[in-house]
Amino acid sequence: MRWLIPAAGLALVGCNVPSEFLQRMEAQAKYEYYETSEFWADGKAMRTPPAGTVPRERAVGNPGLTTGRVNGALVTSIPLELNRQVLEDGQKHYNIVCAQCHGRLGDGNSVVAENMALRLPPSLLQLSDKPDGHFYAAVTEGYGVMPSFAGELNIQERWAVVAYVRALQRARNSQAGGQQPVPQENR
Repeated sequence: MRWLIPAAGLALVGCNVPSEFLQRMEAQAKYEYYETSEFWADGKAMRTPPAGTVPRERAVGNPGLTTGRVNGALVTSIPLELNRQVLEDGQKHYNIVCAQCHGRLGDGNSVVAENMALRLPPSLLQLSDKPDGHFYAAVTEGYGVMPSFAGELNIQERWAVVAYVRALQRARNSQAGGQQPVPQENR
């Protein structure tokens, strides 16, 4: 059995493998933007997209739903029917994606936040004056040092997270037994 690995190595060395097969990516031919190319009849390396092509960055359909903006302005209300299932989905996805930095309660207190050197994640509870589209756009596009989570959360999941953040804000800012909530700086 010991001889099997060295024998396999010798067999590979002895193979007549074309150099294109083992070519490394950094050694491959490539073109820079607007560079000329002899391969194409028009001499351009950059290709014009076919007619009717829609770039993936362009919002198709309801822009308020897909981007959180309408005519450049952030939407002020969640464009989904809110119900218990949406909030439960929002809680689930918030706890998976957002709570590591923003804390389970949305207050910005987390182990990750304690170890961040550049800028601490904000308390989402203190951002209740921001429109719903602000949170959606931040999750979709990223914000500051926060990356985009559009690859991890689909449109409905992102809006569900926004709905859950709003529920956290309302719960934190609501009156408990007729008393005003204790401001965070007085804790």
